Formats: sequence, C-alpha cells, structure tokens
Amino acid sequence: MAEYSSLLSDLSENITNEDLEQLKSACKEDIPEDQSNNITSSKEWFSYLEKNDKLAQDNLSYIEHIFEISRRPDLLTRVIEYRTKVLKISEDDEIDTKLTRIPSAKKYKGNIIRQPSEDEIIKLAPPPKKA
Repeated sequence: MAEYSSLLSDLSENITNEDLEQLKSACKEDIPEDQSNNITSSKEWFSYLEKNDKLAQDNLSYIEHIFEISRRPDLLTRVIEYRTKVLKISEDDEIDTKLTRIPSAKKYKGNIIRQPSEDEIIKLAPPPKKA
C-alpha cells in the first residue's frame, strides 16, 4: 500500500491546477459538474475516483486512459512503471485489459484482433482511366 500512496503523491506533485482542470474535463462523463467544481486539488480528484470505484491500488486502467487522452505521457509512464514493477503486470499481461480501459469497448473483450485472410479482403477495382 505504501507504493500506491507514493505513486499518488508523485502524480499529485506533477499535476498543476491547469492540468487538474484538463483531467477533470477528460472524465466529465463520470464526475457530475457540481462535484467536479468541488474538486480543487489532484489529491481530492484521486480520492473522488477511489470512492467511486474508478481507482484502486490494483486497478489503474481508468487513470491510464485519462492520462492517455489528456496527452500526459509522463504521468502515464509513472503509472505503467508502478503496474509493471509493483503489481508485476507486464505489457503482455495487459493485452487482455487494453480494450477494457474504455467502458464502451468492453463488449469487444475476447474478440481477437487479427489481420484478415486473403479470402476476407475486399478487392477494389482500379480507378477508371482518364480519357
């Protein structure tokens, strides 16, 4: 648990007030506006996410997704390092949960993404030649 607290503390130190507004905006579908207005620090934001089952020491996929869409690769990298070193979940193990980061993508979990075979490829006719 100490590593998790350390991670959140480290992330909080690297989130400015401007960043916080961007992060809250990225999860506006999950945080009602009146409650979002009451969140004034990154620690309060993390606390809200924990209380609403969006964040836990062994479930970081939501904030990974938020950092990803908020274009904060530095924060995302810190979360991924925690996941791989502390939770011992590697990128290979993570493949199963990649699609579940986005709630609407859960229905696709279990479907294997693969290259289509030659028979499945739709062949298009060449464009008409100009006269």
